[in-house]
Amino acid sequence: MLADLLLDRGHPLAPLPVRVLSTRRETDDTWTLELDPGRAAAFAPGQFMMLYAFGTGEAAISISGDPDAPGRLVHTVRRLGPTTHAICASASGDVLGVRGPFGRPWPVAQAEGHDVVIVAGGIGLAPLRPALLHVLARRERYGRVTVLYGGRAPDQLLYRDELAAWRERADLDVGVTVDVARGDWRGRVGVVPALIPRARMDPANTVAMICGPEIMMRACASAFLDRGVPASHIHLSMERNMQCGIGRCGHCQLGPTLICRDGPVYPLDAIAPWMRVRGL
Repeated sequence: MLADLLLDRGHPLAPLPVRVLSTRRETDDTWTLELDPGRAAAFAPGQFMMLYAFGTGEAAISISGDPDAPGRLVHTVRRLGPTTHAICASASGDVLGVRGPFGRPWPVAQAEGHDVVIVAGGIGLAPLRPALLHVLARRERYGRVTVLYGGRAPDQLLYRDELAAWRERADLDVGVTVDVARGDWRGRVGVVPALIPRARMDPANTVAMICGPEIMMRACASAFLDRGVPASHIHLSMERNMQCGIGRCGHCQLGPTLICRDGPVYPLDAIAPWMRVRGL
């Protein structure tokens, strides 16, 4: 009976086979894959899919594509373990499995009429890219829009062509910094939270969206609070330990919440008590 359920494409544990259309190497350990789901795969910015490499396993990976183009699934994947190694090694024409989309998204609708500040560290730009694309496609509905992005080094920055195009826009403020300058880098050097005190915003009317390493997100959240942004307007993506995607296995439990079911996006006032507990 379980086998029959898993073969049912409507079952949340059954992966849907999808064809790899293209792959692009972003950095030495990160690839962007474009997948053909064979149908419209609607998703909200901030949601994730379970990507399955047949014969190896599956991993929770944020969707990094354009939510207004549901005919293509785009994922930016860092090569860390056997499953992500297999996913990143995929070539055009290969078949992967997907489940989803799952999770609570970025509050792009609630942010209308507000200033928006998007803050990303490293691969954290990938889960935020759909939110930015959504906002830019509806630019007139938002106030000032700012992107603050930090990477380990210039060659570790994602979407470098898009970053250059975003920096040319008159209706978008973009700040990029790196921990270590290499080659001909002439931009900022330092950590991304240091950019927040100088960002142009109306703090009482700002919605912040943050994704990156937890230590960086805590520092960024503190910087926004210092600027006067309400905790309920500061949103973080707590992507960690998600294994089933549907709140069954319990691996992603954080305090009383299951990240795959109740997140991965949380307002700071809801998640802050659990971020302060050592070992959670």
